[in-house]
Amino acid sequence: MKIIISPAKKMNTNTDLLQVRGFPVFLDKTEELKRRMQKLSLEEAMSLWKCSRKLAELNYKRFRHMDLRKNLTPSIISYEGIQYQYMAPSVMEEKQYDYLQEHLRILSGFYGILSPFDGVVPYRLEMQAKMELNGKRDLYGFWDESVYRELTARDHVVLNLASKEYSKVVEPYLQKDDVFVTCIFGELLNGKIIQKGTMAKMARGEMVNFLSATGADALEDAKKFDRLGYRYREELSSGTEYVFIKDKTKENEN
Repeated sequence: MKIIISPAKKMNTNTDLLQVRGFPVFLDKTEELKRRMQKLSLEEAMSLWKCSRKLAELNYKRFRHMDLRKNLTPSIISYEGIQYQYMAPSVMEEKQYDYLQEHLRILSGFYGILSPFDGVVPYRLEMQAKMELNGKRDLYGFWDESVYRELTARDHVVLNLASKEYSKVVEPYLQKDDVFVTCIFGELLNGKIIQKGTMAKMARGEMVNFLSATGADALEDAKKFDRLGYRYREELSSGTEYVFIKDKTKENEN
C-alpha cells in the first residue's frame, strides 16, 4: 500500500534533525523547472505564485541561488503547515520513519513525487500553476503520467490523503487493476457531508501518524482511525471512498 499526501507552501531547512537518504527520482525534470523559473521576472513569478510581494521576493531569491544537490532537508520535515504539524514527524520513532519511507509519498509540483527522506530545498511551485514548458500548458501536462507510473511501479494499492489539486496528477491515469481509495474527513450537516479545509488537513496528518504508529499494511487498517473525534462510517463509504465523520463529543480524544 502506498499513501499519498500533498506538500505544504511553507518550507524550512533543517540539515541536523534527520539524515537525507537519497535524491528525488525526477531530479532531472526538477532541474528543467528550476531553469524555467529562473527565466521569470519578479513580476511574472509573483503572478504565477499569486502571493504577496514579500513572499515573491523570498522565493524569487531562492530560485536564483538554488542548488538541488546541496544543503538538503528530508522532505518529511522540510514541509510545514497544519497537516505536517499533526503528522509530527520530528518526534516519531525509528520504526515509524521506516514505515513512512516504504509507504508514504509526497506529491509536488516541483519534484513530482517524493519519498520522505529524499533531500529537498525550499521552493514555491504549486501543482496547479499555469506555467508552460516543453509544449505543455501547465504542470499536469509537464508531469503527464510519470508520477502515476512511479507511484504504482511496485504497488497498485493507494490510499489517497492528498487534496484534489494534487491527486489530479495521478487519478486520470488509473488502470482497472489499481485500487485507489480517498479518505473523506467531514461533519454531517442536514444529511450532507461537509468538509472543512483546516480540519481535513489536521485529520490527514493524524491519519499518517496513526498508520505509521500501528504499522498498517492494508487499506482496511485505515478504517480503525479514531483520532480528533473522527470515526469511520461504513454506510457512507464506498469502494473508492472511506468516510470519517467527526463526533463532536469526542473531538478532543487522541
